[in-house]
Amino acid sequence: MNYKIALIPGDGIGPEVVAQAVNVLRAVGERFGRDFGFVELAAGGNAIDRHGAPLPASTLEEAKAADAVLLGAVGGPKWDVLPGNLRPERALLGLREGLGVYANLRPAKLLPQLRGACPLKEEVLKASSHDGSPSFDLLIVRELTGGLYFGKRGRSVDGLSAFDTETYSVMEIERVLRAGYEAAGLRRKKLCIVDKANVLESSRLWREVAARIAAEYPDVATSYLYVDNCAMQLVRGPGQFDVIVTSNLFGDILSDEASVLTGSIGMLPSASLGGMAKESASPAMAGARPSVRGLYEPIHGSAPDIAGKDIANPLGTILSAAMLLRYSFGLEGEAVAVEKAVDSVLDAGLRTVDIATAATPADLRVGTKAMGEAVARAIKNA
Repeated sequence: MNYKIALIPGDGIGPEVVAQAVNVLRAVGERFGRDFGFVELAAGGNAIDRHGAPLPASTLEEAKAADAVLLGAVGGPKWDVLPGNLRPERALLGLREGLGVYANLRPAKLLPQLRGACPLKEEVLKASSHDGSPSFDLLIVRELTGGLYFGKRGRSVDGLSAFDTETYSVMEIERVLRAGYEAAGLRRKKLCIVDKANVLESSRLWREVAARIAAEYPDVATSYLYVDNCAMQLVRGPGQFDVIVTSNLFGDILSDEASVLTGSIGMLPSASLGGMAKESASPAMAGARPSVRGLYEPIHGSAPDIAGKDIANPLGTILSAAMLLRYSFGLEGEAVAVEKAVDSVLDAGLRTVDIATAATPADLRVGTKAMGEAVARAIKNA
């Protein structure tokens, strides 16, 4: 069976980290006898330079024709002077909307090998941990196609004020909540809905819808937090969380906060899905071809200040490729192989600059390419 993957390397470090994820996917194909085909597409700042638009129509059409999309990062100071509708980030919003993906899964897990890179004290981690270990394992499910990022916006005639509108429909809230509940049902069966219902009318609608949807999942414990309290609780005790479901804006901010606790934003993958039916979310479906449209990307940005220096961490993108294998292709064994390979290179002590500590020996400090090659080699040699 042939699997067609659209690659959107993007800007900054995007091409570097995507190249390493492709090498890893090729290693997976070699080991497991899978045929992965790749098509490279332009989006973001590079597409503006070449085509005059952040998301050319041809890019979106080819992305929709692929089985899954793997993206690096878009944006950079070069294009900051452009009006909002022409900025590279519009490519992301257009891809999400055009692909019909609405649930953004952002796992944040503290790996034991990176404990020294986590800024929290050991007693803080242990106090909130579900198993007493100095660690945490949570999943943020971010609504992706509604809210402030897609609401009506503008400026006053005199240019002295501006506005952005937070708008949510019952349908948009229902479907992302169900995605969160399905995910929680496969984990530790705890779901926290994060909003600002004491101030925002849109958040009050979230709570009304959640009260109804929660009844459909009696085996999942539901709780609520205001977003400011949640931001504080992530620092005070991240282990208390299993699955967090929240709006587009809040999910963007909270997942970046959670990434720092894992040691580096370069470690975190994400999957943006257009469906999370039970059969699509379950690892038990290994080997099946699910009908889950997916856009996969690390949560870090384009980091233009380090682009081309071979120092970016490719592991977030490589782990995004593992999520692609799992959710869009149903290849659970292959996804696990990638995750185990990442564990093995970290066990061996290899570190990119963002996850290295003062105790990391010079010969174990590696660049983007060397880290990607090490993961690919671990897959082949397993």
